[in-house]
Amino acid sequence: MSVAADEEAGTVAVLDVGKTNVKLNAVTVDGVVLETLSVANPVLPGPPWRHHDLASLSEWIFSNLEALASRHPLQTFVAAGHGSGGVLVGDDPDATAAALPMIDYEQRLPEAIRQGYAPLAGSFFDRGSAMMHSATHQARQLFWMQEHAPGAVGAACWYLGLPQYWAWRLSGVAVSEASFLGAQSHLWNVAERRFAPIVTTRSWQRLMPDFADAWQVLGPVRPELARRHGLRDGLRVLAGGHDSSLNHYRYHAAGLTDFIVVSTGTWIVGFCGRTALDRLDEHRGMTLNSDVFGKPLGGVLTMGGREFSHVAGSAPPAAPVPDDVVLGLIARRTMALPSFGDDDGLFPGSAGRGRINGPPPETPVERKALALLYCSLLTTECVEALGPGPLVVLDGSFLRDPLYARLVAALMPNRRVRFNLDAYGVASGAALLASEGQRQRPAPLSLADPGDVSHLSPAVAVYASQWRARARTGHNDSFTRDFERTYR
Repeated sequence: MSVAADEEAGTVAVLDVGKTNVKLNAVTVDGVVLETLSVANPVLPGPPWRHHDLASLSEWIFSNLEALASRHPLQTFVAAGHGSGGVLVGDDPDATAAALPMIDYEQRLPEAIRQGYAPLAGSFFDRGSAMMHSATHQARQLFWMQEHAPGAVGAACWYLGLPQYWAWRLSGVAVSEASFLGAQSHLWNVAERRFAPIVTTRSWQRLMPDFADAWQVLGPVRPELARRHGLRDGLRVLAGGHDSSLNHYRYHAAGLTDFIVVSTGTWIVGFCGRTALDRLDEHRGMTLNSDVFGKPLGGVLTMGGREFSHVAGSAPPAAPVPDDVVLGLIARRTMALPSFGDDDGLFPGSAGRGRINGPPPETPVERKALALLYCSLLTTECVEALGPGPLVVLDGSFLRDPLYARLVAALMPNRRVRFNLDAYGVASGAALLASEGQRQRPAPLSLADPGDVSHLSPAVAVYASQWRARARTGHNDSFTRDFERTYR
């Protein structure tokens, strides 16, 4: 994209570290993405556990940051990251090797680690979530490291969340940050703004640096790093934050107040700043997160992208699904019931029990239609769990098919459903940090209306009621008879 230099004043380099892919973006201070470079997030098999290849990732990031700087007048660097990544480091920000390898959160836990960790994890508010699968949760990863190699943990300087790790590599300044520690790390009690008891119990306080705001300037990029990679002298490095919290911040920066945002991808993630704490139910995929200001964010999450893939298949057709295909599935009483993956999501005890009930889809487009319908129902469950709110904003990869937004709107006739087709919400939110506290007007945002869904609403409403009853009670055989009496 060719943009005049004066239009790029204040360009921000945003590093977005996802579980599967890593993106390096050039973004305007208003959140417009100008260029994106991407690479798979490399994972090595071990020993001592499956871990991310930080050395090769460092080489990619620094060389491409240099390339990006040759094409854009970068003035600020900020990183975002998924909430299940932490890095134990020594005292040298130039070292490509961590003090211990960074655990891949999908690595299965040894049984001794699982059992040893559980009694130390504290209350729901100390954890911010239920115990999730595999090696999810930074506290559990650090516990594993300490049990495996107490000497290495004892000799380390810091345990840093992913965004703060990359900020430290660039600036040499180590900090903690609320939105990242408030993302199911099990290290930070968001409600009471204090560390969880496990931090004291395991003597981890010394590994936790002082807090900084996500938008705080930690300093310029280290001079030797700037010289080595041709970066601008004085390139500002911000503290950075949790990817989903930064996506939520994007809408806050645009002036929205009473809203629920649902982002879709590998996970369906719902956030609402007005959810009452007593609504949060850890057994239904609900979480207590933190926004970038340290305030509680009611959350809910389920592995929607993985569920979609199970139902749609590995290569769903790219073309949009016609409405009559999904209406045909509804009429035939074909349902996908949770959950196909190893995560319960919003339905306790459902992991691994997912199945398709009724006449199976016969074509690839029918499979995709059923997957969209199923994920729309999961989305609605997420929104309802978070409580009332007049505006629901959808973003993320599911919106590639317009049917998804229409189905969600049909399922929630008493709410205003809007969607954002910009697929770079995390990058935009992260870049907007560069102007936090200085913004003279709301950040630009374009939300679309799904349009008239009256032709979908009656059939979808009945289907949803019966699907919900079946999903919550565990696939009982009386469903087909109940559905037939109601729908016919």
